[in-house]
Amino acid sequence: MPDHVLLNARLLDPATGLDAPGSLLVRDGRIADFGTNLGVPDGAATLDVQGACLAPGLVDLRAALGEPGGEHRETIASAAQAAAAGGITTLCALPDTQPAIDDPALVSFLARQASGSLTILPYGAATRGCAGKDLSEFGLLREAGAVAFTDGRRAIGPARLMRLALSYARAFGSFVVQHPEEPSLANGGAATEGERATRMGLPGIPPAAESMMVERDIALARLSGGHVHFAHVSTAAALEAIRRAKAEGLRVTCDTAPPYFDLNETAIGEYRTYAKLSPPLREEADRLAVVAALADGTIDAIASDHQPHDADDKRLPFAQAEPGGTGLATLLAVTLAQVHGGKLPLLEALGLMTDRPAKLLGIEAGRLTKGAPADLVLFSLERGWQVNSGKLPGKAQNTPFDGRALEGRVLGTWKAGQRVFG
Repeated sequence: MPDHVLLNARLLDPATGLDAPGSLLVRDGRIADFGTNLGVPDGAATLDVQGACLAPGLVDLRAALGEPGGEHRETIASAAQAAAAGGITTLCALPDTQPAIDDPALVSFLARQASGSLTILPYGAATRGCAGKDLSEFGLLREAGAVAFTDGRRAIGPARLMRLALSYARAFGSFVVQHPEEPSLANGGAATEGERATRMGLPGIPPAAESMMVERDIALARLSGGHVHFAHVSTAAALEAIRRAKAEGLRVTCDTAPPYFDLNETAIGEYRTYAKLSPPLREEADRLAVVAALADGTIDAIASDHQPHDADDKRLPFAQAEPGGTGLATLLAVTLAQVHGGKLPLLEALGLMTDRPAKLLGIEAGRLTKGAPADLVLFSLERGWQVNSGKLPGKAQNTPFDGRALEGRVLGTWKAGQRVFG
């Protein structure tokens, strides 16, 4: 592969605080050099990006791929296409597929499906079949390449089982990702419990279902010395509990997803099933609490929380429709709305999708440094576009952001120096 240089970029690296004009040299799939006065080697190809932002490729902590078993909703190939369009170059795949990723051979299979445009990091199922009864073989799954352990969209309900999971994950240098929702309170629910759910005649899920599970698992992390990571945190009470746990020095981290800082429960409108998510959209006070937790560092990462569904899953009465929305193609742009609104500095917003999740996973990604893989995203901060659920890249189209006007568009994505989008 010949050298190539991206000229006249706005170089952004959250890990080092870099925000400066310059150019970047790619050689043999890695970042060879970058800076303001970078020369162009003889024979190198060049691309003038005309001041567009150049940052590390995004690291997505949480996405469902559909495959194996749900190829009618999404395939690995279609997810890779959507990820490239969203600037995502590394993705953690949830294990609650059919069959569940609870066997070392399945972990290896999923990791090998990584294409030239996307690194796939499999989570191992915390329990066999993600059924919440018996622990999986953590050691074998970890050896096969599992980056952490989770039951995906299902909470690990029994406290004793979660304590054991945290202890075993600690023994193998890993952590447990929890869907923080107390199952007996959440089962059968369709929207956040409150006035809106009552008026619409929808079964409610109390916000306390999230904070109760968070408080319990913080106590178990304290007891076991293990590391618990809470996925898609969405309520003020849960975030305050996590904030206290971090101040105590416990091994507690968390992420959220764009719907929980960009939308509130009014987005379900007149039974709009594309906005039925798990956890459900919350009241405005909770949305504002998520925004504040992004700004003060309580939240460690922003994940796409990509949950693909086909029309048959969504074109049902609201209470019967499947929860979840696509998120790969909109992850960056919806996050940049917080930058445009003055709630987050640009580097901090990017750090939540690059360096910070990469550090959490312990992987070589998410940084603009010499010798690092040339996984890059080029984007315009100001270019506007409108989300259209019928025209998103990839197979699944069930976005809660349908019709949303956004500023910030991916212009190009590179994986190991190869341009895979744009």
